[in-house]
Amino acid sequence: MRIGFLLVAATVLAAHGPVRAQDIAAGEKSFNKCRACHQVGETAKSVAGPKLNGLFGRKAGSIAEFKYSEANKNSGVTWDEAYFAKYIKDPKAAIPGTKMVFPGIKDDAEIANLTAFLKQFDADGKRK
Repeated sequence: MRIGFLLVAATVLAAHGPVRAQDIAAGEKSFNKCRACHQVGETAKSVAGPKLNGLFGRKAGSIAEFKYSEANKNSGVTWDEAYFAKYIKDPKAAIPGTKMVFPGIKDDAEIANLTAFLKQFDADGKRK
């Protein structure tokens, strides 16, 4: 019975191919949708939106030089992959009252790629 289960599982996995890893280059391309408002890297500045260096693990509303909405500052969010995925799909639903006008990215693979791209940058904008 156990061998039969393993054979079925192996067949199913083989039929669906390998799990797709995040694609940082595709994430950088996706970041082009964000560039009008956000920057990353060693020379990044907060412009229409806050710089996104060191985003993961950072509390929402904590970049000193950016004027956040009260909703964002008081959200209690600490950015992690799961919350970023929820937020980037529909920012206004994730944090009602946010100033972010971006309509969102709905594709999970694109979000995973964008996440991988952003995770490269530490708080100083250096690539890890």
